[in-house]
Amino acid sequence: MPGSQPYQVTSCFDESTQNSLKSTLIEVRGVSKSFRIQQASFCVFEGLNLAIEEGSFVSIVGPSGCGKSTLLKVIAGLQRPTSGSVFFKGEPVTKPPANMIYLFQQYPKSVFPWRTVWQNVLFGIEDKKDLDRGEIQERGRKYLALVGLQGNETLYPSQLSGGMQQRLAIARALACEPEVVLMDEPFSAVDALTRMKLQQLLLEIWDRVNITVIFVTHDVEEAALLSRRVIALTRTPAIIDKDLRIDLPYPRNHLTTREDPRFGSYRRELLQSIFQAESM
Repeated sequence: MPGSQPYQVTSCFDESTQNSLKSTLIEVRGVSKSFRIQQASFCVFEGLNLAIEEGSFVSIVGPSGCGKSTLLKVIAGLQRPTSGSVFFKGEPVTKPPANMIYLFQQYPKSVFPWRTVWQNVLFGIEDKKDLDRGEIQERGRKYLALVGLQGNETLYPSQLSGGMQQRLAIARALACEPEVVLMDEPFSAVDALTRMKLQQLLLEIWDRVNITVIFVTHDVEEAALLSRRVIALTRTPAIIDKDLRIDLPYPRNHLTTREDPRFGSYRRELLQSIFQAESM
């Protein structure tokens, strides 16, 4: 069980450090994906090329059904591309890499209802041979504190709100200390206020934890608020319509960031891309 003293998490935010992105971590090279539907072949996207830098926050937007989630699953090694390749740290992705964590859109799928909060957060690390019991518990306390769930260790997911369940899913993923977190519309199932709180929490986590985030969303405002870079896809068969750098200062928040005139310009550019794609 966790100790009685709360784990203290302090910010390591450094604007110059955050602005100095490191080497390419993930490469998508000429990737296409098709599915067989009855006797016909349906092409979701074709010939996609994309490089994602270590430590970046990249969002993927586009019209409904354009293949955003499929692309995320291909990057994660959960689905194989029809052609082309994905590389993680220079190695081809043929199965889910150990240092990537995929968070599902439906947060109940990311936590186990029969395990307590404490048991859930330790799930991915409790059997790691390179960690002793003290280190495992230290990690559990650290990441529950990071998402604000300390004090709820003995509760079950059914006793938590939707937003708390999503925070638990995030804490469990981070406890594995992955290099990449892949998030498939993780906040779409919660109410507007909870969504804003979770967005702010994710910004704080990305500030404090050395991870690369790839984030799928339908919401261009969410993408512009969170991301350094937004990839906008067209309708199927999808190609990349825009690769937009979001030049807004960190730390960001719902008040000052949204008041920045550049935020409105980014929102307009991304919406224009999606509206044009929808009308094609």
